[in-house]
Amino acid sequence: MQPWHVYLAFGLYVAAASCVALLARRGLGRGVEEYFLANRTLGGMVSALSYSATTYSAFMMVGLAGLTYKGGVGALGFELIYLSGLMLVAFFGPRFWLAGRRFHIVSPTELLAVRYDSRALGAVAALAAAVFLIPYSAVQLMGIGYLLETLTGGALPFLAAIGLAAAVALAWAWMGGLRSVAWTDALQALLMMVAALLVVGYAVAELGGPGTFTRRLAAEWPEWLAVPGGNGYFRFSTFLGLSLPWFFFSLSNPQVAQRMFAPRSLGSLRRMLLGFLAFGFVYTLVSVTWGFVARLRFPDLANPDLATPTLLGSGFIPPFLALLAMLGITAAAISTIDSVLLTLASMIARDVYRGCRPRVSEAGELSVGKAVIPLLTLVALLFARLKLNLIALLSVASSAGLLVLVPAIVGAFFWKRGTAAGALSSIVLGGAVVVILQFWKPTYLGLWPGVWGLIVSTAAFIVVSLATKTPEERAREFTDELRNELLAHGVGRVGIFRSPHPA
Repeated sequence: MQPWHVYLAFGLYVAAASCVALLARRGLGRGVEEYFLANRTLGGMVSALSYSATTYSAFMMVGLAGLTYKGGVGALGFELIYLSGLMLVAFFGPRFWLAGRRFHIVSPTELLAVRYDSRALGAVAALAAAVFLIPYSAVQLMGIGYLLETLTGGALPFLAAIGLAAAVALAWAWMGGLRSVAWTDALQALLMMVAALLVVGYAVAELGGPGTFTRRLAAEWPEWLAVPGGNGYFRFSTFLGLSLPWFFFSLSNPQVAQRMFAPRSLGSLRRMLLGFLAFGFVYTLVSVTWGFVARLRFPDLANPDLATPTLLGSGFIPPFLALLAMLGITAAAISTIDSVLLTLASMIARDVYRGCRPRVSEAGELSVGKAVIPLLTLVALLFARLKLNLIALLSVASSAGLLVLVPAIVGAFFWKRGTAAGALSSIVLGGAVVVILQFWKPTYLGLWPGVWGLIVSTAAFIVVSLATKTPEERAREFTDELRNELLAHGVGRVGIFRSPHPA
């Protein structure tokens, strides 16, 4: 494959998606809710595709494939844990959606500030999210950098590749807010799925078809088809440490949780969830299969993250399909980056800046949000330059830090006794534990930092809340009144799937 093939394909992709972003920008209003939430008017199909593209990033076809290459079928179980965690959206999604409209909430951290009646809590939660989401964004840039550098034979260096990807993500996020991001995400999700299916289908066929493929795996790499897998990688402690942040991903990761505010109706929210479940199941199987293809074709790679770039750059995959796969993976990564940038900008503008200056105008708040997007992009770019290894583990480490938001989110809707002091202490103490253990002893007493972080943050939330005074009126609004209103909408004990309003 010649470098100019990569340049041409990437250029056409950027041009097409930019046209979509510009079209979506037409009629864009001036308000904060319009910019950051598309005025809460996203339909079910666009929401499902946007949710899929935002969630599934370079982690899948690069990171999850690399994790499969490294440890085997345990990677499939680990990723399916995430899909099972989407049951949380069935219960919390309608509450996010309704609270967002009732209290004009824009960001997940603002939800905490409103529920616990504390601007300080919103600001601290937003800053904590930024600390853990910046590395997650950098991981996406790294995936693109490895891929483009390998496919061009080094003609496009790693630093130039991540710089190019960062510039594209910045442009789409800044251009039209969530409306542009959602529509480009929808296009990118379709590209991701089509590319992945075609490339993996061709690779399996080249290896003799599904039957021969599975027989070869069983004969040549039997340990990779069992748990704990290759080299005993997926021991219970490892599996728990990887899976726990993934189970709570839909609540803890703000760029995903914010999507629950944007659908135009509960019916659209339901279609978003069902569409994502179907997309996610297929994309997970494809990504794991891709990792096994790499294990059969190139069994001696030193860095598992290079499994996908090596496969695509080796000539094993025809150039056209390799270019299509490159675009699919690049689309997955960029869609995650621009969503993270937009969510972080909304939290900094809404929860940090407005929290310090409550009388700021909406125009001033929006200006601050748009102004910080380039700064956040630069920070992610600088972090990506470090080229820290194993994309899958870096992704999980970021999500492990965000786990400390979960007790306060759950308590917001289901525990009247929760207080701002309890939520604040849970985020600060839990986050500190995750950071310290990540750098000091990542497997303290056999448990990963995310597990310890969730234990500490839950304990701190409960103990401190019991010792402090709760905002009773707001607690009642978020528990009793929201529950009664959801019942009126037909949302019962089984969550959103009882909603009778498909519109």
